[in-house]
Amino acid sequence: MTIHAIAFDAYGTLFDVYSIGALAEKLFPENGKALAELWRAKQIEYSQLRTLCSTYKPFWEVTQDALIFACKKLQLDLSFDAQNSLMGQYAKLQPFPENLSVLQQLKDMDLKLAILSNGNPQMLDAVVKAAGMQGLFNHILSVDAVKKFKTAPEAYQLAPDVFGLSARNILFVSSNCWDACGATWFGYSTFWVNRSAAPLEELGVAPHAEGRSLTDLLDYVKTHR
Repeated sequence: MTIHAIAFDAYGTLFDVYSIGALAEKLFPENGKALAELWRAKQIEYSQLRTLCSTYKPFWEVTQDALIFACKKLQLDLSFDAQNSLMGQYAKLQPFPENLSVLQQLKDMDLKLAILSNGNPQMLDAVVKAAGMQGLFNHILSVDAVKKFKTAPEAYQLAPDVFGLSARNILFVSSNCWDACGATWFGYSTFWVNRSAAPLEELGVAPHAEGRSLTDLLDYVKTHR
């Protein structure tokens, strides 16, 4: 395996989706953590269900639907203003602290970099700008182009198409084990950023490598050029 390019998942990998919990806690005292976790779980579930049933809608709308459900499930009174505030956080999610430095070092190694995300283009453009990551990526790829969310093969095919490389020569990086496993099935070389030391999903497949942060990814890439 020789790595010529790297495709990064966005939410949870480059940007901390649970950083939204601070605002959620302010709006709903003692419920912020539970809301952030359930919101994220339903966001992923809805994206997968919509792909299975061929009923695509943009990730922004899926995210909003998941928020509304999560608040109903937790019996939280979600006002219009609170909904707008929480959704607005997706445009400025916090990047993990090591990310900017690692991404710059990877770029300095003449690697081609991309984001490959469920997020629709407007969401991705906003969060990349807020994180100060402009200019670090050769491509920002949204599954909106194929109207199917990961783990659909059509979604994973976006990076090989734009890079003109086989999947095995692209390292796909995700903090979501289901995503890393799906990418492995597709044919990518894969790295799981297992930030929470979670167990491997029971899917009969495993990412090719694993670490706790993007710093571990950098060390891995240096030995696989």
